[in-house]
Amino acid sequence: MSQSTEPKLPESDVPESALRRRILKSFGWFALAAAVPVGIYEWITHSPKLLGVRKPFRRVLDANEQVARTYFSNTHLVRTYPVNQAATKARVNGYDGIKTPVSEDWTLQIDRKAAPSTDQSQPLHLTIDDIKALPKHEMAYEFKCIEGWSQIQHWGGARLSDFLVAHKLGTKSGHAPNPDNTDDLYKYIGMETPDKGYYVGIDMESALHPQTLLAYELNGEPINAPHGAPLRLIIPVKYGVKNLKRIGRIFFSDERPRDFWAERGYDYYVGL
Repeated sequence: MSQSTEPKLPESDVPESALRRRILKSFGWFALAAAVPVGIYEWITHSPKLLGVRKPFRRVLDANEQVARTYFSNTHLVRTYPVNQAATKARVNGYDGIKTPVSEDWTLQIDRKAAPSTDQSQPLHLTIDDIKALPKHEMAYEFKCIEGWSQIQHWGGARLSDFLVAHKLGTKSGHAPNPDNTDDLYKYIGMETPDKGYYVGIDMESALHPQTLLAYELNGEPINAPHGAPLRLIIPVKYGVKNLKRIGRIFFSDERPRDFWAERGYDYYVGL
């Protein structure tokens, strides 16, 4: 059956009632198109908060984390540089958790989760000399801040993975961690400053990365107070917000530990 070839009336010849219907119909579609984004906006702004941001936004950040985890690997190393390319004066950024003087009797407290019948039921307290007893590793790499700046810096310290192995930490069995036995590993490692003013949560895979350090030297010298003396985290696979200064306590969990900037609306994973 052929389509009608009846010509349309010019706009000026359309009856007023029909023209009114067309205008009302156009306004209706316009109102509907405008209502959809407004409705989405209202839904987001009235949704509950989850770790500092509205729940839909946090779910998007969590989805981004799952994508980032798919390409993470201990064999994917951050680029390193000759030491002579490192900045002679490393930039200082942020004083949360380190505003008070460094305590002369500082020790690192590690909360261990183990059966009460074992010798790992009590917290472990270590000195900086205990950390220095582990093999030392040095690295010059591009430290990246989430604010947008970066700088090549030269750090030295013990690998966090060596530390966990030496003291049999991060596992449910109380044995040394084995990256191939993921069922025995806690999912997260939490860290906080002695005054609890700054705190981070790190996924265990990133903690065991071979370039993650418990650092005690910057440019071949003991790190100073603004840079996190006597011991700080250097984790090149993360932005600077995860590189906790002046570590006072370490603990392990299968639930996400609280995280200073994640509670303020930032991505929890912040991987590079």
